[in-house]
Amino acid sequence: MSIWKRIGDMFRGGAGAVGAAASHIFDGLKGVTGRRARRQLAFTVAMIALSAKMAKADGIVTRAEVEAFRQIFVIPHGEERNVSRLFDLTRKGIGGYESYARRAAHLFRHDRRMLEDILDGLFHIATADGAVHERELAYLARVAAIFGFGEADFAALRDRHVLDAEADPYRVLKADPGWDFERLKRHYRRMVSESHPDRMIARGVPPEFLAIATRRLAALNAAWERIERSRRPIGARP
Repeated sequence: MSIWKRIGDMFRGGAGAVGAAASHIFDGLKGVTGRRARRQLAFTVAMIALSAKMAKADGIVTRAEVEAFRQIFVIPHGEERNVSRLFDLTRKGIGGYESYARRAAHLFRHDRRMLEDILDGLFHIATADGAVHERELAYLARVAAIFGFGEADFAALRDRHVLDAEADPYRVLKADPGWDFERLKRHYRRMVSESHPDRMIARGVPPEFLAIATRRLAALNAAWERIERSRRPIGARP
């Protein structure tokens, strides 16, 4: 059963009848059989709920943000209504985003990488119109804090998505500038391996969301290229 079919079934079961739709779907996760299915559904609901609340953070939903949302959420024909309904109910609902962030933090309390995947998705949407607005950045910083990410971790996430001359490539790679070239290269390759789409699927990210992996790999590669240009020993091979 697809992730979107499960969300649709929950709506038909009454979860979407109230403003706190995402909260009720979170509550319904216990009834989903299979660890992978529960993790995929929890990830999906967290992404939709927190994206919806972020759209409300700056009061403006741009066309670019909507397109970025669709890049992450590869929605099959016939299921658009259920996703849009959950997005709208969550955005308009009286529930605060912090409660959704805490739900996600609890569900993935033993898997920090899944929480990082959610933050990557949120940043992808926030930067779609060319810049992260002040309110969006404050929102993302608060969600990251609820997830247990410190200031340095959040700065690395932010720089991963800024991708301009001011972004610190070492921070993007979570590397120490004092490391020698070979250690940096091994670290970079390990990060790329851990960000591979197959790894993300293995830990529970639904296949529909692999645009997150593409964006992350692009950022890691861009950071490494900047470091490589400045650090590569003369005559050394890639």
